[in-house]
Amino acid sequence: MLGSERIKGFTLIELIVVIALISIMLFLAIPKFQSDIFTDSSKKVSRWIIYKVPALKENAFREQKRYVLHVGIDSEKLWITHEGMSDEELQAAEMDGFKLPDDIKFEDVEFPDEHIISAGRADIYFYEKGYSDKAIIHMVYDDVQRLSFLIEPFLPRVHLYNKYVGFEDS
Repeated sequence: MLGSERIKGFTLIELIVVIALISIMLFLAIPKFQSDIFTDSSKKVSRWIIYKVPALKENAFREQKRYVLHVGIDSEKLWITHEGMSDEELQAAEMDGFKLPDDIKFEDVEFPDEHIISAGRADIYFYEKGYSDKAIIHMVYDDVQRLSFLIEPFLPRVHLYNKYVGFEDS
C-alpha cells in the first residue's frame, strides 16, 4: 500500500517555469512602475535646483564669471546664463531651459528686502567670489502642496522646505 500512494506536488520543472514567467513579468513591469511611482515630478524639480545652485556657485568662482539663474514664473522654466554670452546663446539657453512638469507651478521668488516677484522673470545672481543672492523660490505642487527652496549666499547647500517659508520663517 505504501508504494501505490502518490505524493501530490509540483515538479522541479513546473516550479522553474513559473519562476521564469514571474521574473519576465517583473522585468517588463518594474521600469514603468518606477518611473510612475518612485520619481514624482516634485523630486525631479528638487534634484535639479539642489544640484544646479552649488554648481553655479562653483562655476562662477572657478571661471570668474557672473552666472544668473533665471526663474521664468510665467513661462514655467529655469535656465542659466553667464556674462559674455551672445544674444543667440542667451536665447538658446532660455529655449533649452528646464521646463517644469505640468503639476508644478512657480508661485513667486522672494528676496530678503521683502521684494517678491510673482510674475515675469526673477533673476538670482551667482558672483565671481563664489557667493550668490539670497532668495527663496516658492512652488506649488498638485495645486495644494507648497515647496520652498532657500538659496543662501555663502552656503553651497539649498534648503528645501515642504511648505511655504518666507524670510521671517527661515
